[in-house]
Amino acid sequence: MLGMETDESSRVLPFQLQFDKPLASQVKIAEWNPEKDLLAMVTDDSKIMLHRFNWQRLWTITPGKCITSLCWRPDGKAIAVGLDDGTLSLHDVENGKLLRSLKSHCAAIICLNWEEDSQLITDDYGHTSKYEDRTSRFFPPAPRVPRMPGLVSGDNGFMDDSEDSFQDLSSSSHQRFNILCSADKDGNICFSIFGIFPIGKINMHNLTFPTSHGGVEKTNRVLNASVHKVALSKDLCRLIVMCSGDLVEAGDDLGESHMSGHNEHGLHSLALNTAIFWNRKNELHQVAQQASNIEDLTEVVRTSLSVMSRQWTDAMNTFQEKFSSLSTLIINHGLDSSPQEEFLSLLGGARTSPPIHQFLVNTLGEVGVKRISKVLSGAGKELQRIVLDHLQPAVEVIGFRIGELRGLSRWRARYHGIGLNESLINNATEKAGMLLVQVERFMRILSSVVQQYSNFFNWLLKCIKLLMSEPSDQLLPYNSELVIIFLKFLYEQDPVKQLLEISETEYEVEIDLETMQRVRELVQFGGFTDTEYLRRTLAKEFQLMELSFKEAFQMPFTTISRKILCEDILPLFPLSSSPKASPSMRIPTSVTYYEDSSRASVSTHTCQNQFIDYVSFQVPDECFSDIVNCICIVRGFMHDSHCLRKGYSSLEAVLLSVPADYQCVDLSLYKDSQIVLLLNKATNTSESAGDGCMMILQASDLPYVSISRSAYKDVWRLPELKDSVAYLHIGDEKARTIPHSVIAPLAVSASRGVACVFAARKRALVYILEEDEDEVSDAE
Repeated sequence: MLGMETDESSRVLPFQLQFDKPLASQVKIAEWNPEKDLLAMVTDDSKIMLHRFNWQRLWTITPGKCITSLCWRPDGKAIAVGLDDGTLSLHDVENGKLLRSLKSHCAAIICLNWEEDSQLITDDYGHTSKYEDRTSRFFPPAPRVPRMPGLVSGDNGFMDDSEDSFQDLSSSSHQRFNILCSADKDGNICFSIFGIFPIGKINMHNLTFPTSHGGVEKTNRVLNASVHKVALSKDLCRLIVMCSGDLVEAGDDLGESHMSGHNEHGLHSLALNTAIFWNRKNELHQVAQQASNIEDLTEVVRTSLSVMSRQWTDAMNTFQEKFSSLSTLIINHGLDSSPQEEFLSLLGGARTSPPIHQFLVNTLGEVGVKRISKVLSGAGKELQRIVLDHLQPAVEVIGFRIGELRGLSRWRARYHGIGLNESLINNATEKAGMLLVQVERFMRILSSVVQQYSNFFNWLLKCIKLLMSEPSDQLLPYNSELVIIFLKFLYEQDPVKQLLEISETEYEVEIDLETMQRVRELVQFGGFTDTEYLRRTLAKEFQLMELSFKEAFQMPFTTISRKILCEDILPLFPLSSSPKASPSMRIPTSVTYYEDSSRASVSTHTCQNQFIDYVSFQVPDECFSDIVNCICIVRGFMHDSHCLRKGYSSLEAVLLSVPADYQCVDLSLYKDSQIVLLLNKATNTSESAGDGCMMILQASDLPYVSISRSAYKDVWRLPELKDSVAYLHIGDEKARTIPHSVIAPLAVSASRGVACVFAARKRALVYILEEDEDEVSDAE
């Protein structure tokens, strides 16, 4: 029996109530920042609020979609938010601004877990090492995404130039290696390094695991899996997944048959081997550093091309709108000629036709020419600025970074195992080089086109002065040959636009045979194999480069995904599989890892075995007839499959009986192997009546019982614990009565020793959990 009855007046309360604050909306998700006294809360109307410990609100944001999950980056500088459409967004802790948005899922993201490697990266001699990004040695800071004139800062989804958060997100040299794990309602679990580089994906329906049936090894799987919680171990070697679904046997013919002897639909705990993250963290760190920065710079290139295309199109529309009236005037005067022919006739000194005279003197005029000339000249200068400040630097750094990856890919002993394919990286490197060639060619063409337009407008001003019998000595000179070239090749064509846009009809740049032959001859010297790049536009070249990057980075993603395997399964309790049963029913669960003091001396070069897992959950009353109003804690599951191969089991569990007049609302594992329980007094009145209670238990001191797993893995084991139930009492000295009816979630900060409890009547209560806890300071 746990706890003891004490007199209420003599009981010393370990909880100190700091605040009792009203809420405008009920809170459905709450998480404390792991490094600062900050609490992130998600309301029922899907707003994210960030509060200090003193309840000062720092910011509120509304993503515009239903928020289904939330978690902090381990260093507390960013927050990950899962949405119901499968979008994962990262926000800056300082102001809530969007840092990155990823679409790794197609369904609502149910749970998130962001874990960093608990050990510093060391070399073969045990010295602390840090991956150095050499790019800063050779290049200035990476360019930002350009903006369209008139756009308010932030309208294009990126940070202000004065802010460093977006840049810091991709600069991971100073970070410990970390993995963001996200799971959706369809059973997909995605992994991303530093939260920004996708590195793996598994589907629970496709996972198989071995079980033993009467000495015969079988392969099983969980169908219709719905993930409730995921938790990576602190060494990143194991992932514990709590999911509900149907436990079935996969036959040799890939068909499936249900197990016999019990109801197979229920809540299961799975242990997945993710040791590839630990074993190859140095290599993955380097690849993710380069690849994520390449993706950032690719976005700079894409946006640059888009902004340039829009600005040039706007300028050309101004030109075409004004000059299109000349064709109408020619038709109205009954002439059978083109505007180019009329201009050439004027240039040749022949008689000026009435439509040309009317167009130049009355329609266009000197003011009109100067205005259009200014618009086109300004657009040309702006495009050149974007190329020089954004596009070209981005492409140059992309070339350097993919070159770094090319060097790594040739180290096959270390990088082939994580999917860095030399052939694909070589192709991507070549495409990056070709894009740089295209950028340089674009600059030459743009400069030539702008010069041609300027010369044409100078000639038009001269003509207008002469037609109006005004002096033209002060006008800029023009070149007659360039005017002819302009009228022949540029008046009704737009080579700049053709280079910037991907059209439905494939456009090829015309290249003379002599140039093509010289390009083919250059291939013999090595360095590249693509001889058709000069026929492609800048936009098409970018499209091909982006595709080559996608193929190159998909290989590590696929390789790592295949190496994440299911090692063990522990069926926890059955659930109703009837259509009326809610698939999204909330079962209080918690998974965490504590350092195993008995293994603290294990070498840092050895993966796993330094942490022990605690899986806690409420057992629904309808699951077992003889287990009512109980909480179960299972420990040692993560390494039990390893122990079973050695002939013994490390799996232990304990059932905790909640007092008869209380029900478990939520639970959270706390520091030093402690567990915090949030209980609600069962009443027959409205949910707002009654009292709540919060308790702290020392999880490591509970009377655990070893669970037998020698015969079958696919049967419910909790009934084995019914004769060793430990009973809880509210009179325990580690309990505190709360004068409100409480609801989930329970937000506990292990680093700060505080808990936030939410009452049914839209109130938030903040407690300090430790008796000797000093007053919690505000976040800086």
